[in-house]
Amino acid sequence: MDTTKHDISTLFAQLGLPSKESEIDAFIASHQLSDTTLLQEAPFWDEAQQHFLAESLAEDGAWSEVIDELDARLRQ
Repeated sequence: MDTTKHDISTLFAQLGLPSKESEIDAFIASHQLSDTTLLQEAPFWDEAQQHFLAESLAEDGAWSEVIDELDARLRQ
C-alpha cells in the first residue's frame, strides 16, 4: 500500500526538483505555461519527468490532483 503524501512538495521531489516551498515558488515564477501547452509537453521537463506526468494524468491516480494544482499554478 502506497502511503506517500501526495502534495506539491512531494511531487517536486518525485520529479527530482528542489522541493522547499520557496524553491517551488521560484520554479513556478520562472516556468509559466501558455494556455495551449499541455503540462506534460512543457519544454522544461526532461523525458522522465514528461513520462511521469503524462502517465500519472492518464491513470487519474493519486498524483492527478496535485499535478492539476501544479498545472494551474504554472498558468497564473
